[in-house]
Amino acid sequence: MHNVLVIGSGGREHALAWALARSPRVKHVYVAPGNAGTDWPANPAASGLTPRASASRVPIAPDDFDALIAFAREHDIYITVVGPEAPLAAGIVDIFQQAGIPVFGPTKKAARIEASKAFAKAFMEQTGIPTAAHAAFTDYEAARAYLQQHPAPVVVKASGLAAGKGVIVCETQEEAEAALRMIMVDRAFGAAGDVVVIEEFLQGPEVSVLAFSDGRTVKRMPPARDHKRIFEGDRGPNTGGMGAFAPPPDVDEALLEAVEAMILRPAIQGMLERGTPYVGVLYAGLMLTQDGPKVLEFNCRFGDPETQAILLLLESDLLDIFEACLAGRLDEVDVRWRDGAAATIVLASPGYPGSYPKGLPIEGVERAAAHENVVLFHAGTARDENGQLVTAGGRVLNVSAYDTDLDRALQRAYAAIQDLHFEGMHYRRDIGKTHVERTE
Repeated sequence: MHNVLVIGSGGREHALAWALARSPRVKHVYVAPGNAGTDWPANPAASGLTPRASASRVPIAPDDFDALIAFAREHDIYITVVGPEAPLAAGIVDIFQQAGIPVFGPTKKAARIEASKAFAKAFMEQTGIPTAAHAAFTDYEAARAYLQQHPAPVVVKASGLAAGKGVIVCETQEEAEAALRMIMVDRAFGAAGDVVVIEEFLQGPEVSVLAFSDGRTVKRMPPARDHKRIFEGDRGPNTGGMGAFAPPPDVDEALLEAVEAMILRPAIQGMLERGTPYVGVLYAGLMLTQDGPKVLEFNCRFGDPETQAILLLLESDLLDIFEACLAGRLDEVDVRWRDGAAATIVLASPGYPGSYPKGLPIEGVERAAAHENVVLFHAGTARDENGQLVTAGGRVLNVSAYDTDLDRALQRAYAAIQDLHFEGMHYRRDIGKTHVERTE
């Protein structure tokens, strides 16, 4: 029986802790810093979607690498799993490896595939991975001149990490100029905007395909679709994600095999050939264009909120998969997924993705969690001095559900939401409506 450590504080990290706690080989899951949901007692007789192992929070920030290493040593941590991109981009894996502590995630050089959009675009070009035509700039006037030659619609991106918000789709020339000014002159994303990438605008449904990798082998997860915009009908500003479902009905096995052959395997092979083998989860955000799938972005970790849907479909032991990735023997592991579908719906604070209040009391969590085939993953939650569950972030709770098909899974999730309440709570009521249905 092993102790494991999950680094991060959101819904994705709660889902990872939950999945690991279902392993019969896990004794306890620590989550640093976690949230109010990542704390539960052991339940050795648990079955179905209930975790067996206990979990608890650790008050250490994801960027306090020395404290995390000391904690891992003191608590006999068998494996550490890194949730968010920022510590990966900062080299947490390299530092853990130097300390001789097993850690799941890509090294700093491999994590550049997300941490630098300019690197990722050049890498795709060199590797022959299909993506949008693009150019990268450090000079504002040069970028403006390029816009004159390449009129809207275009996509303007801050190259560095901007918490999922540094990508601006510009439908008019005025919007493109404003986006450029916001990133390069007003410095809206700080150093993340030192380099700006301008891309052609691609059209089609989006899909996320995540895969485990041990540096040589890739094993795909079921595809997922995220809903980024705050309002129904994909309107309003981008968020970190308002909900996701897996698998989308319009993505078939032939398409997934093409994605693996054209995108996932070449990416892993390309990283290996550069001397920076990619071990961890590779996330390909794709646009399904009329010319075939093209990469919008790579991420160097599990998606949020896709993970909160995908992991409900996992039949295999997640600890076995992580072990195999670290040992370079992923090809020997049968990664099994259950039939059916899963969905997750994000409950957000009033004002999100702008400024929002914190400390709003949350009611109904026990009732909602009691629904069959429903799991509540906490994101921005905390306990106040009286032990009351309160809001502590923009995205507060993720209501996830599984069933034999997508409609049933969505019905379960939306039914559970009726038991939940906090002041100003809002969520999208059209999660799981596919691109095809939306355009009819």
